[in-house]
Amino acid sequence: MLATVCALAPATWLHAVAGDRTGTVTGAPDREVAVVFGAGLREGRPTPYLAHRLDAAAELYRAGKVRVVLVTGDNSRVDYDEPDAMRTYLVRRGVPDGRIVSDHAGFDTWDSCVRAKRIFGVDRAVLVTQGFHIKRALALCDAAGIESYGVGVAEPHDRIWYYGGVRELFAAGKAALDVALRPDPRFLGPREAGVTEALAASAAAP
Repeated sequence: MLATVCALAPATWLHAVAGDRTGTVTGAPDREVAVVFGAGLREGRPTPYLAHRLDAAAELYRAGKVRVVLVTGDNSRVDYDEPDAMRTYLVRRGVPDGRIVSDHAGFDTWDSCVRAKRIFGVDRAVLVTQGFHIKRALALCDAAGIESYGVGVAEPHDRIWYYGGVRELFAAGKAALDVALRPDPRFLGPREAGVTEALAASAAAP
């Protein structure tokens, strides 16, 4: 019983931290920036789950709820570039290229949140991911210093959804360690002005 309680404690913490700060695109508050987390590529294109995240981000942009979309994902190999694939997908759905900023070193959720804050200067954001992941994203971005609201994209309860839900039970433990230890991302690098410049361009646009 004690082992079960310890195993479930991180997941319970995530639910408590997230509170009522999750919802749909329609209910999302206005924020300058949306952060979309990577979710894999298939033959160089976003997987269905990633595509659904990007669809929600495009909807946020079209509704005027965000002005810039920060796409964060894995580009650890020359032949695997999540952020560029995400950018291409968004542009095809009406988000101007100049309103999209790419983080090529978002290797996991903690890295993405820390880099959004420390590298791109994001202080407040709407986070976009699947429902089973949104609470962890909120907790980690909160810990990184970003005031966040989460749009949890709904999915049919298929085998991928169940896999994601089970995976989150284990990922919650890593999230708790990340918050406690606050490690630097795998790659930090210098401050980048992409978000600031995109917001300035958005403000200057007619």
